[in-house]
Amino acid sequence: MADPASVPARSAPGAVLFVCGMNAIRSPMAEAIARSLLPPGTYVASAGVRPGERDPFVDTVLDEIGLTLGNRQPQGLDELEDDYFDLIVTLAPEAHHQALELTRSNAVDVVYWPTPDPTVATGTRERILDAYREVRDMLSRRIRESLAGQG
Repeated sequence: MADPASVPARSAPGAVLFVCGMNAIRSPMAEAIARSLLPPGTYVASAGVRPGERDPFVDTVLDEIGLTLGNRQPQGLDELEDDYFDLIVTLAPEAHHQALELTRSNAVDVVYWPTPDPTVATGTRERILDAYREVRDMLSRRIRESLAGQG
């Protein structure tokens, strides 16, 4: 059985969806990073099992690497248009289960990249930001190696 955390780096998908719990931290971060790394014309979106509130720490750590979410707000899976995705990357267990359920009758690759939730970090603002940076850097590395073929 193939490692579910890896996707062959043969070519970038034409359309990829990142899904996490509330589309507030991990999946929008992955969406912004993927847009910067994947070829132009690649359709990239993100959603959550349920919509959450935008997290200002995400804006801070993306800004550090020259990326932005713009005026994008969190959205739930039910808010997506009837888009077709070649690949759905889930970043939280609940998102993985939901994506598998939604794609049961579709030929869509669903992979799970276990990604820590940085909101569990405590302490100083800098320590909390470090937790967000770790997630950002992990997602960048993963997208670069698995999707953009820049391993």
